Amino acid sequence: VQLVESGGGLVQAGGSLRLSCAASGGTFSVNTMGWYRQAPGKQSELVADITKGGGSTYYLDSVKGRFTISRDNAKNTMYLQMNSLKPEDTAVYYCNADGVRVGPRGEIEAFASWGQGTQVTVSS
Repeated sequence: VQLVESGGGLVQAGGSLRLSCAASGGTFSVNTMGWYRQAPGKQSELVADITKGGGSTYYLDSVKGRFTISRDNAKNTMYLQMNSLKPEDTAVYYCNADGVRVGPRGEIEAFASWGQGTQVTVSS
């Protein structure tokens, strides 16, 4: 299952961006989806994630109240609306998804996929 991210870019502090992550490739069902980020010289951190039905979400403390995660299961797409961006939000953002898929011999197998990453740069 492939994940393709879009929506990154350069924005001034206080601005907004919306990231998208679309899953594709064969027959599959996605469970939890999430956004991670990695800034230069820092460890990767989980920014937010969302369960299949959208009933449970997690947010990193530093983004609570500013970021909103959502998903459209019909489109196999996840979003991250980022408002009131700060320079410390600058990082490469990666999407992650896990679930089950139909393998090449028709078997059901688990998968975990990552996107290629999208750069978010917030200028002060």
